[in-house]
Amino acid sequence: MILGIDVGGTHTDAVLIEDGFVSRKAKVSTRPDNIFESLMEATLRILNEEDFRRLERVVLSTTLSTNAIVQNRIDRVGMILPSGPGMAPDSLPIDKERYIVSGYINHRGVEVAPISADEIIRICRSLHGKGIRHLGIVGKFSTRNPEQELAIHAMIKESFDHISLGHRMSGHLGFPRRISTTYLNAAVFDTHLSFAEAAGDFWGSRGRDIPVHILKADGGTCSLEKSVELPVQTILSGPAASIMGILGLSDCRMDAVAVDVGGTTTDISVLAEGVPLLEPRGVTIGGLKTLIRGLRTRSLGVGGDSEVRFENGELHIGPQRNGPASAFGGSDFTPTDAMILLGFIKGGDREKAYRALVEIARSMDLSPLDAAEKIFDHTCRLIAQAIRGLIREINSEPVYTIHEILEGRAINPQNIYVVGGPAGPVAERLSDLLDIPAEIPPHAEVANAVGAALARTTAEITVLADTEIGMMTIVEDGLRQEIPNRFSRQDAHAVCRERLGRMARAMGAMEDDMEIQIVEDQEFNMVRGYYTAGKNIRVKAQIKPGLIAGFGKGRRIQ
Repeated sequence: MILGIDVGGTHTDAVLIEDGFVSRKAKVSTRPDNIFESLMEATLRILNEEDFRRLERVVLSTTLSTNAIVQNRIDRVGMILPSGPGMAPDSLPIDKERYIVSGYINHRGVEVAPISADEIIRICRSLHGKGIRHLGIVGKFSTRNPEQELAIHAMIKESFDHISLGHRMSGHLGFPRRISTTYLNAAVFDTHLSFAEAAGDFWGSRGRDIPVHILKADGGTCSLEKSVELPVQTILSGPAASIMGILGLSDCRMDAVAVDVGGTTTDISVLAEGVPLLEPRGVTIGGLKTLIRGLRTRSLGVGGDSEVRFENGELHIGPQRNGPASAFGGSDFTPTDAMILLGFIKGGDREKAYRALVEIARSMDLSPLDAAEKIFDHTCRLIAQAIRGLIREINSEPVYTIHEILEGRAINPQNIYVVGGPAGPVAERLSDLLDIPAEIPPHAEVANAVGAALARTTAEITVLADTEIGMMTIVEDGLRQEIPNRFSRQDAHAVCRERLGRMARAMGAMEDDMEIQIVEDQEFNMVRGYYTAGKNIRVKAQIKPGLIAGFGKGRRIQ
């Protein structure tokens, strides 16, 4: 028995999956000021005390960190950056409370200039004077050697509530992205910690040790406990949940578009031969480019409850959402109201929807029903336009899936999978506008919760070995150790697989789901004079995102 819960901007959905079937499901209103209350309400709608004793797994997908970043409800963070030469300060993404300090590591991982303890202490005093209690420390080449980050941390760890270290964020290089990632991790740490502790207490109070996981941006999960170390990985998990839900509810083996029509936004993603696409360098949120591995999605500020306005002769839908549809007690006319008036969806108070439309229809010089049709059509056209734009963007560059790079491969969608509350009417209209068949999977209204429930635990790890200096580093695992000069790529592969398996188990992975794949494999000779002095080896491995054992590959949730 598996429980999946997705906390969206408008609704919180929960599903209970037993023996390959959705046995129960619930949808409640999300309380933005208390997401945990929404989660508990959805849980208690479908579970009784006996169910708690039978649960094998719980997976949560939450908008908590995402909303905190987008709405700028985050903690102030100081940033200490031992960057070294070659990087103009104006090119760095964080300009507030940022301190570029002396001392740096070069691209080989060798310390060139030491850290000044006096300088670090002066910076700490300055940050304390400003009331800043959260800190990020990022060295330009800390993935090659994290010793300076660790040294600064050791000096001041007792002086701050939380410190995020850049080398723990990702094994990828990319100094500006690493700064953004570390900054956001520190900025949402307290918010995520409070949620994780409350969720842990709730599930722990049920009388047994139930594995609780949380969904990440790459469509995989990690244990709730481990998520506290890198809360930034949980951003944009909502769009990832919809993709994983479509994989679990359909048998897609072709190029396709996945569309999740929510109350606040519509999330769009693309599948290449049934495989989700991946952001090659990292997701972007709040205008900051990160190193967080995530599925490639496009969020459009148009949803079922978006505000509808007619101004200066033009129809505007979204991006604001001021509450529920008029038919459900809200103050604004919305696309949901239009679909109710047109008879496309049932529920709500049709008379309230009609009254809310009268003034807008008069401004449009149309009858209320003609205005409702135009509003619905315009909503669908905005979504179709965003789909075309995303396809063009993807086809202008190499295609990165969660499994491999498809060089020279153009995406040509053969189907549209539509989920969300208004999936039925929207799917039909999108099919007409794009001239592509559309399909509504079963349980489309709670597809995100299904996706969360079925997502497997994912992880990635990078082995960097320099046999000339005799050192190996795995920053994601906090490992730096000496190696012999005969260390080879095959040795790196073996270390990669062993350490990745160990890391994944600590994150809550099940043995049947640990599908390990080498995704990067490079070796370069280090030449001194006319002789090879050593080798520089880089190997990256991942546990492929996907559904837990027993699902996918032709087996659909019923």
